[in-house]
Amino acid sequence: MTTEGHIAALERRHQELDRRIQAELQNTRRDDLMVSALKRKKLELKDEIYRYSSNGQ
Repeated sequence: MTTEGHIAALERRHQELDRRIQAELQNTRRDDLMVSALKRKKLELKDEIYRYSSNGQ
């Protein structure tokens, strides 16, 4: 997989996590631990996207 393809896949996963977080936040019986875990994973993906983007320039 090319670097651009890998970055695109990471961005899709990042967007999916954002959708899952938003859905969980709208749930009246939300699980705050799950929301925290999803946010942590989303931040890890953002950092990975940044690292790949920085290396490509």
